[in-house]
Amino acid sequence: MAVVERMVETLISSEVPLDRGALTVAAQRLARTEAPFSGPELVDRVVDSMVGLGPAEPLLRDPVVTDILINGANEVWVERNGVLQSTDVRYEDDGAVINAVERVIAPLGLRIDRASPFVDARLSDGSRLHAVIPPAAPSHPIVAIRRFTQAIATIDELVAAGSATESDVRLLKEAVVVGKNILVSGGTGAGKTTLLNLIGAEIPDGERVVTIEDAAELSIPGHVVSLEGRPSNAEGMGRISLRDLLRSALRLRPDRIVVGEVRGSEALDMVWALNTGHRGSLSTIHANGPDEALWRLETLALLDGAASAEAVKRQIHSAIDLVVQVERNGGYRRIVSIDETGGALE
Repeated sequence: MAVVERMVETLISSEVPLDRGALTVAAQRLARTEAPFSGPELVDRVVDSMVGLGPAEPLLRDPVVTDILINGANEVWVERNGVLQSTDVRYEDDGAVINAVERVIAPLGLRIDRASPFVDARLSDGSRLHAVIPPAAPSHPIVAIRRFTQAIATIDELVAAGSATESDVRLLKEAVVVGKNILVSGGTGAGKTTLLNLIGAEIPDGERVVTIEDAAELSIPGHVVSLEGRPSNAEGMGRISLRDLLRSALRLRPDRIVVGEVRGSEALDMVWALNTGHRGSLSTIHANGPDEALWRLETLALLDGAASAEAVKRQIHSAIDLVVQVERNGGYRRIVSIDETGGALE
């Protein structure tokens, strides 16, 4: 460890830019004199200590890891194949954890400090980071990173994976082709975004799709225009809401609109859009079942008081054709129901 610390101090005091590529080259050159018999893992440890998340950075390169959970300097967990596992990753102290978070959010114009102890950010690889530091987290800084990985390439592969039946897949394909509006519902980590990607891939060629997301995770082929929101910067400026993007999307001549996740007052704009000719659109929502999904969508659409409850309810039942419920059980994710807004499909 002394060699790593010595190399880090040398590189910090040098004029090498804090860029992974430049630091790797400089660390390789330095290692020839500091530790001539070391392997490439030494260089990785040195560079990881200076950029990104520090000691946890290798976990971001593990293709099997879906979540990284840092509970202070001495407790780092990961989720692999749906199972939480403790790791031997350690930080020097809680200050090093906070420094690592500051490093990855600084290029995004974000900050975290005692006056603003929460931060949401999307990392360069598409991962989502949420951090809470003292005083909001009184014992230790807490960091949760959700990585977006998709091992299943087509909707047909859901059958072989045990995540859907052949009739489920056939029904979803037909629904996309004929232009039904589909809402994918489920809990955190249930596979909503993965399924949305797979359903979106079935949109016929030649249709213009506008995607709207807080953090870009969708990868839908074809004629796709992507819009992405952003939080306020360190000065409290520059926020781009999903509601702003939805209103902009309607002026971009979409055939279909895909909202990565509806979670706020943009629900009302989305429902209105689906009722004004944008058939075959898609979205996801957090809910424990199809009925709860529609209730939650109704509640979100009523947040700003721009419409009556009865009007919103009629709009939703006119706008949403199918609710697809997904669940995670251990390491397995599967479709548990496909319902029409008026009742279960046969």
